[in-house]
Amino acid sequence: MSNTIRLTAAQAMVRWLAVQMTEEGERFIEGVWAIFGHGNVAGLGEALHGIGDRLPTWRGQNEQTMAHAAIAYAKTKARRRAMAVTSSIGPGATNMVTAAALAHVNRLPVLFIPGDVFANRRPDPVLQQIEDFDDGTVSANDCFRPVSRYFDRIARPEHLLTALPRALRVMTDPANCGPVCLAFCQDVQAEAYDYPETFFAPRTWRIRRPEPDPREVADVAALLRAARRPVIVAGGGVIHSGAEERLATFAAQHNIPLVETQAGKGAVSWQDERNFGSPGVTGSDCANRLCAEADLVLGVGTRFQDFTTGSWTVFANPARRLVSINLAGYDANKHGATGIVGDARATLDALSLALTEHRAPDFDAEARRAWHAKVAAVTAPPAEVHRNALPTDAQVIGAVQRATTERSIVMCAAGTMPGALQVLWQASPGGYHMEYGYSCMGYEVAGAMGVKLAAPDREVICFVGDGSYMMANSELATAVMRRVPFTVVLTDNRGYGCINRLQAECGGAAFNNLYEDCNVEVQPEIDFVAHAAAMGAHAEKVTDIAALEAGIAAARGRAVPTVLVIDTDPTPGTGAGGHWWDVAVPQAGGPERLEQARACYNRNAAAQRVVD
Repeated sequence: MSNTIRLTAAQAMVRWLAVQMTEEGERFIEGVWAIFGHGNVAGLGEALHGIGDRLPTWRGQNEQTMAHAAIAYAKTKARRRAMAVTSSIGPGATNMVTAAALAHVNRLPVLFIPGDVFANRRPDPVLQQIEDFDDGTVSANDCFRPVSRYFDRIARPEHLLTALPRALRVMTDPANCGPVCLAFCQDVQAEAYDYPETFFAPRTWRIRRPEPDPREVADVAALLRAARRPVIVAGGGVIHSGAEERLATFAAQHNIPLVETQAGKGAVSWQDERNFGSPGVTGSDCANRLCAEADLVLGVGTRFQDFTTGSWTVFANPARRLVSINLAGYDANKHGATGIVGDARATLDALSLALTEHRAPDFDAEARRAWHAKVAAVTAPPAEVHRNALPTDAQVIGAVQRATTERSIVMCAAGTMPGALQVLWQASPGGYHMEYGYSCMGYEVAGAMGVKLAAPDREVICFVGDGSYMMANSELATAVMRRVPFTVVLTDNRGYGCINRLQAECGGAAFNNLYEDCNVEVQPEIDFVAHAAAMGAHAEKVTDIAALEAGIAAARGRAVPTVLVIDTDPTPGTGAGGHWWDVAVPQAGGPERLEQARACYNRNAAAQRVVD
């Protein structure tokens, strides 16, 4: 019989997590973000204190946003390392459900450890306990079930012996990767058990690289050989696989132009002659034209979200065939695609071998050059005659673009800037971080901190609108306390400018988005500079585009976050690119503006092609 060691369940959990290693000899779980309450302070809190720097603990300001920081860290590390997040029961736990959904949509690993109710049920109903009148086994943590790739409830100390390995198996599985929730009953956290000493032996977790089925490779190679106008759609799976250089080589060797999704942007340099930018709703003119004419669409690590596909109207060629390379069979066979299930890098290698010297016919390279000339025009500084006008979002992007270097990472999540950045930002490899799978307002500030923690030698610039900043900004204080510097470009258009424009495009009246269209007694005058400065950040109002460029350069020497606030015009879009998006318009009962919008909607919806 093996030797045992007597530990509480919480002590056993943190001791086990501390010795789960990557192939590079680092902890897979870098540390634990924690806000303590009655459901985790005495058990897990004491265990984390006891283990010290072998599994560091960091204190956040909000359960959702500290989880966003953990998710951004995992995304920046291309899923090769992760963090854990713990909260008490009740609101602390449910605050994290949004973050779990974000991680699930984006296929990113994070370990959620919410405290749970008493397994012994003696004090029921304990403070913050949700009581299901018809099911005594339910707690608030059951909300995590639909947004977790693996869910377990630790109701006995020995459950850890199977639950922890299952959790890490999911988090390190490239095909099944995503968030894990281990709901930890608070009395069980403090219970002692005799664990086998062998359970705590260090273990190395390898990220598999599954090879594709040769038959699927042969089928797709035949389709590529027959195609006259193929196009590659590069998704986030390219980056997760580390296949960036392989994709660029594949495209060059076989003369296939490519476009990038939000998650895949930056996989291939914008300067690559085959990179036509992004397709879809916030896509470039040249990319959308390329996709409209394509007779074969080769997706690499993309889930073909509706922004990428223009709600399935972008790929308009009646003869088109859809092919999808993906680790998950679920994604590989979407919309009737011919799927290849396999790692992106390994599959591109196999396809290239099968294609030998085959090269697709030449494509229109001039369209790409014309597009970049258009980008330069809309992102240029405002002319002298317009000095008194508020800058556009495109001009703000141009200023940041001119001020950044090859070592910069720009990031964002929701509002105006994601679409504007996708269509206008000229991304260098590894320099673009966008959370657009869930497009979660409030991700930005915490996410910027997570990116900087994962890439401390890189400059991190966070774009955030005033609406998203108002939703979640408190981790700015955490970044100040931990001396994690990054730059926030806060564009103030006095409301939800992005949705206001969408509202107008759908025939709606201006209502409840910009503050001037809201039911308020007094128009707000929010001093974002004073607010950020109150949390310890360096904050300043920049009055024009030139001052913004100077402010970004000056921020590089600081040890705390810098917040640069600039007023922008909420009305204009980017002035470049774009495509239809399926946002339903009322069919009846509206004024003429809605009838006109519905007629336009019907024309576009008729072009949708959902299945190949």
